[in-house]
Formats: sequence, C-alpha cells, structure tokens
Amino acid sequence: MGGSKSKGTSSSPGADTTSECSETSVARLKGSRNATPFVFTRRSSLYFDEDGDLAHEFYEETVVTKNGRKKSKLKRIQKNLIPQGIIKLDIPCIHVDFPIILCEG
Repeated sequence: MGGSKSKGTSSSPGADTTSECSETSVARLKGSRNATPFVFTRRSSLYFDEDGDLAHEFYEETVVTKNGRKKSKLKRIQKNLIPQGIIKLDIPCIHVDFPIILCEG
C-alpha cells in the first residue's frame, strides 16, 4: 500500500517539485533585483483625539487642591486616541536597507 518510491520515478503529476521550487526561487531573485530604492509612504506618528484634533500628544488641564491652594496640572491623555495611519511622502526617500553604495569617498 505505501511502498517507498523515489520522487524521480513517480508517475503522479506534480511529483517533480524540485524543478518547480528552483524556478520560483529564481523568479524571486529576479524580482528582488527590480525593487525600487525609494520609499513613498510611511506610518504617521500623529493621533486624532475625540474632537478630531490632530497632534503628537494630548494633555488635559486638571485643578488639584492641596492645603487649600488650587494648582493646575497637565495630565497626559493616552486613551481614545486614533492613529493617523499611512501617509504619502511629498518627496520619496531612499530606503535604509537598500544594498547599493551611493557615494564612495
């Protein structure tokens, strides 16, 4: 029922997977050479708050009463913030990991 056969002598379709694997790996190598060195988008570091304002950080002013004296403090808001997401760069940048020497001094 389960005799051991070599993959090279098998008559079932798709049994010779070594040539298929080598073709796909060659295709991947060719595709990586055509990669662009430029970055056109990046993840933004800005956040939207509940009111729709856009900023890096949000603070709320709180009044603290201590020994009969009122003191104002700023409390950082970290909840209910929505990240801006992916933004398009005005000028494309060169990717940090691109393996090309730009200038040899």
